[in-house]
Order: sequence, then structure tokens, then C-alpha cells
Amino acid sequence: MVNSYHRPIILTCLLPWAISRANDLSQEYDYGFQIYDEGNERIRVEANYFRGKINLTDESTFRFQLLNDAITGSSPTGVLPGGDQPFISDLEDVRTGILGALQYSTEDQRIELELSKSEESDYFSTGISLNYEKDYNLGNTTVALGVNYLDDVVKVPLLEDEKKDGYDVFAGITQVLGKNTIISADLTLGYAEGYLNDPYKVVQRNEDFVIAPGINVPIVNIYRENRPDSRFRQVLHQETKHYFESLKGTLKAAFRLSNDDYGIFSQTAEVEWRQEVNDKLLISPFYRFYNQNSADFFVQTLNELNIDSPADEPNGDGPNYSADYRLSSLQATSIGLKIFYQLNDKLSISGAYEHYTMKGVGIDVAPSEAYPTANTLSISAQLKF
Repeated sequence: MVNSYHRPIILTCLLPWAISRANDLSQEYDYGFQIYDEGNERIRVEANYFRGKINLTDESTFRFQLLNDAITGSSPTGVLPGGDQPFISDLEDVRTGILGALQYSTEDQRIELELSKSEESDYFSTGISLNYEKDYNLGNTTVALGVNYLDDVVKVPLLEDEKKDGYDVFAGITQVLGKNTIISADLTLGYAEGYLNDPYKVVQRNEDFVIAPGINVPIVNIYRENRPDSRFRQVLHQETKHYFESLKGTLKAAFRLSNDDYGIFSQTAEVEWRQEVNDKLLISPFYRFYNQNSADFFVQTLNELNIDSPADEPNGDGPNYSADYRLSSLQATSIGLKIFYQLNDKLSISGAYEHYTMKGVGIDVAPSEAYPTANTLSISAQLKF
């Protein structure tokens, strides 16, 4: 893990070359720090990122992002609380990543190629995406298309490394309805295949340990979860923005529907009000609501299934099962505030606070202790010249 710290630092040595190529064209840089904390010795993430955007020519733009996340705390394993097996397990990791993208633009078209790579001690991901946009109707209508591929490797404790591939296609349209209103809609189709389990999630089963003929001792055994080895999802997103001149504020309303062949159907609704306090200060309170039903194979324990011998090395073949609370029937809400302040024509600062709550709803739920409540605090600074 020590070497992974140095990769973004080494890559930043290449930035002066890109900057020198930009000559007197515009440049933007942004540094941010974020803390995500679930409290009660649960997950805590401290994230740093540095990103930039450099206009290399009048038609071409290069942008990049470097990130470093430090993750500590503990997470539910899938075992029921109060037993002999651990309900939560400790974790500590660092994720480093780099992203680079090159965009070429004409008067009414834009095409961008993006490459990304991230590393953790037990997870490695490489991605490539291609996105295209074209304006119609004097720039009032924009059509966007995109494709994305992820090549991931998962290090599974005590077993061999596993492979996972992800594919996404995207199509969207944005329409200006008037000088104050913009609407957009997009559809994403995603397919993942390979090792889709969480290597740290298990499912418990009550069993009898035979000491001698006729003498049994009740015990609790745990087994690795076994999710399907493929997943197809469809996501429909719609967003509307309207500027109220008399109030000097913008209302954003967004809605998202997601469905997949795990059997999970989710709905997300979000509203945000962006208020111009003056020509330097902008504040934005927001609220988000999320709801989903459980996956078809979600269980609290393996006692619910008739399985003779659960697999020691699950490969996605049926029967499938998981006690991961994220696959249960649940609801989540977020409420927060964003602040943006323009110090001068080159420098601005921003911050955000978000309070997040999740709970199980209905029958197919995990123990209440599994669902997190979290607070997120973000600060960043932006420089343009």
C-alpha cells in the first residue's frame, strides 16, 4: 500500500508540461477535502482530491483528477447481532486514483475520451469511457451519447483473485424551454459480470454439531455470500431547473428510477434551491429521498433456504443468497446545505454539509443496527486564470 501513495505524486510531475502547452489559454484548478463519518466506530472516510482543467487550444481541453481516500472503522458482516459470530468487522484501507480526459470541441459538437485507474489493497479498477454531445436548434437542444467500460480485479481473502467487468451505455437529451427553464432526461443501461460478491459479507446458519451418535450441540456457522455472477440494470433520470428572477433563485427538481434483474426497483427524488444572496455568495439547501425493495435473494440467515451444503467458494451459481443490508428493503434520506463564495475573479471557495439516514422498511430487512446514519462535511477551493 505504501507505493500506491506515490503514484498520484509522480503523475503530478507531468502537469507542468501540460500547463506549459496551454500558454495563455484559460486554466482551472480545484482542491477539495471531505469527511464522511457514520459515528459509533462505523465507517469514516477522509477524502482528498485535486483536479484541473486546461484549455490546450481553442478546440481541445485536458482535464485530470487525483484522489486519495483513507477508510477506517467497521462495517456489518451480515451476521445477526448478539451471537457468537462478529456482527461487524474492522477495516482500514487507502484508495488512490487518477483520471485523465481529453475533449475536442467544435461550434456545436464535443467528443471526450476519459481514462481512469484506482487502487486499494484489495481492489483494482481500470476504466475507459467515450462521450459525445451535439447541439441542435441553435444550441437549445443537446443530445448526448456515451459508453463506459470497467475492468476490475477483486482480491478475495484466502482465495484467488477474481475478475469483474462492467459495461454502460448512456443516452440523454437537454432542452432549453425558455430563458429561465432547462429540462433534461437520460437513460443508462448497465451490465456487470464476473465476481459480484462483497468478499467481506457472510450469511449465518444455525446447525447441529455432532459430538457422538445422538449427541448434538447447536452452533452458528457462517458462509460467504453468493450473488448472481451477472447484473443488468436500467436507470432513467429526469431533471428540471427553473430560475425565478424576482427571487434570484433556482429550483432544481430531479427524479430517478432504477431497475435490475436482482429484483431491486428503486426511486430517488431530490429538490434543491440555489439562492443568490449577492453577487459573491450562493447558498443551496437540498433534500433527497431514496426507496428500494429488497433483492430477490436477500435473506437474514441461510435457515430460510433449503441448502444441503453452502459453497465454500461461491461462483454465482444458484441458489443465490446475501444478508448485505444494502440489498434489503430500505429507505434513505439526505438533507444538507451547500455554500459557494466568490472571493475575486480568480478564486472561490465552497463547502457543504449533509446528514444521511438509512432504515429498513417492510419485511425483508436487516437488523436495525446495520443501517447507518452519517454526516458528511466538504470544503474546496477553486482557482481560475
